[in-house]
Amino acid sequence: MPAKLLILGGTGEASALARIVAEAGLDAVFSYAGRVDRPREQPVPVRVGGFGGEDGLARFLRSQAISHVVDATHPFAAGMSTNAVAACEATGVPLIALTRPPWSAGPRDQWTHVPHIAAAVDALAGVPRRVFLAVGRMHLAAFAALSQHRYLLRLVDRPEALPLPGAGVVIDRGPFSVESDRALLQQHRIELVVSKNAGGDGARSKIDAARQLGLPVLMIDRPVIPARDEARTPAQVMEWLAHSGVNLGV
Repeated sequence: MPAKLLILGGTGEASALARIVAEAGLDAVFSYAGRVDRPREQPVPVRVGGFGGEDGLARFLRSQAISHVVDATHPFAAGMSTNAVAACEATGVPLIALTRPPWSAGPRDQWTHVPHIAAAVDALAGVPRRVFLAVGRMHLAAFAALSQHRYLLRLVDRPEALPLPGAGVVIDRGPFSVESDRALLQQHRIELVVSKNAGGDGARSKIDAARQLGLPVLMIDRPVIPARDEARTPAQVMEWLAHSGVNLGV
């Protein structure tokens, strides 16, 4: 049976893998969760939306004759990644995760680690501050109770409504430069950066900018994902496919 890949995407690494897969002439489907209004175009067929949990994903794998799954979702998409592990185990479909290395604090970084969003909310209790809240649109409502802060948000799409009245909003899509993020933090007189440990290079600039400005960072650690094979680069995914018997045409 010819290979057919399912790429669980949404990251820059997923898009890079899709380009390589298309150039290799492999059959693939790229899946977006549907949380961005203007997703990037891909060189392979795209589907948008959820699968309906691990059972729904397992049904999709069977109905579409998927031979391999690459989980290239965001490191904080724990639900999707957990469902992918379970669905692939249930169907016998090989799975690999294309994961970014997490960021590590250097000597000049001022990080306070918290294990999850709720802990980040608790850590923000207290005196009002100007906060660059880089946690993604889905988690903004959790911070609504802490209305004493002046928040700055950077989003890919302009929202119809925000759970944080008075928040400053910048609509932009990365990757960003350290110079531009330093200017952004200075312009808005930011006193604290709240960030998920997304890892990789595309979202790192705000962390480097905070270091240069001597700003503290409230760093939300990654969720725990069930054990699975992992690759750090699209090239390593292609090597894994080759070792799995996929004909890459080279």
